[in-house]
Amino acid sequence: MIPQEKIDALIAKFEKVEAAMSSAMKGDEIVRLAKEHGELRPVADKARELASLRRQLVELEELSRGADKDMAEMAYEELQELKEKAPAVERELQLMLLPKDKADDSSVILEVRAGTGGEEAALFAGDLFRMYQRYASLKGWRVEVLSASDAEKGGYKEIQASISGDGVFARMKFEAGVHRVQRVPETEAQGRIHTSAATVAVLPEPKDVDIEIKESDLRIDVFRASGPGGQSVNTTDSAVRITHIPTGVVVSQQDEKSQHKNKAKALKILRARLYEAEREKAEAERAAARKGMVGSGERSERIRTYNFPQSRVTDHRINLTLYNLDDVIRGDALDQIVSALITQDQADRLAALEASV
Repeated sequence: MIPQEKIDALIAKFEKVEAAMSSAMKGDEIVRLAKEHGELRPVADKARELASLRRQLVELEELSRGADKDMAEMAYEELQELKEKAPAVERELQLMLLPKDKADDSSVILEVRAGTGGEEAALFAGDLFRMYQRYASLKGWRVEVLSASDAEKGGYKEIQASISGDGVFARMKFEAGVHRVQRVPETEAQGRIHTSAATVAVLPEPKDVDIEIKESDLRIDVFRASGPGGQSVNTTDSAVRITHIPTGVVVSQQDEKSQHKNKAKALKILRARLYEAEREKAEAERAAARKGMVGSGERSERIRTYNFPQSRVTDHRINLTLYNLDDVIRGDALDQIVSALITQDQADRLAALEASV
């Protein structure tokens, strides 16, 4: 049960920020207060709702014991209704008060790579990427392909894209891991089911303030872009390879004809990878409290299976099975899985928080 003192403090904090907004003069201060106000408002509204419910419960408890029999019966009925409603409202407020991953509001760099399974794995990687494109479209997010290595018979050996919008990482982070597919490939004459895999990485895209990259820590090489078979597709040295010397991370870009554009894309990916490395280091230090979090060094584990013969999708982390595979792989029903994962994550973190009190 959330102490009343804490509820009162939440409301008071919001009112203090609201009062400060009306007297703020400097532009940067107004922006900061407006952001804080927006973050605190839903919490304060829920805290007020819970405080009001608690007041009503006390009043109805007294009325239900009163001398007026009719009034007491009415109060008792309403009291029972509010007793059922109050725990749900309190839980909603508890979830709002859970510590947030500071990267949740970030855009992301999405990397999809074909795993075991040869051509079928590449085709599956293509299916996954199109699923995320559709999902992003439904959420109003913007997708920009940064680099792609096409497979000969369709799909991708690997593809990287930027997905930008509000709260992208908060939902997409649960997609990081190994995705397995079971289906009959088009090239299979005997009708046998093959099992293939693709890996998905979801890297929060940092702002410049999140991570600093010193020019002196970079080695930048330029070369001519090459196409299938190794033949040169450019007559100028437009391709760029950037090596981050302290960590050894290497990023190459050759999709653009402009060296400047390739460098900008490579730096964008490099920044995301370095930021993710820092996040994973911090996550490892908090592993005891965040053991169940997805995307914190456990990407080698199989997270989901797509079984086409049975039209079945199973997420192994929460033992969730759906029988609408076509809708999921199109991206239309992916949110059913993502929402379930978020709910489970919140429940796990809430249980861990309660156990630590």
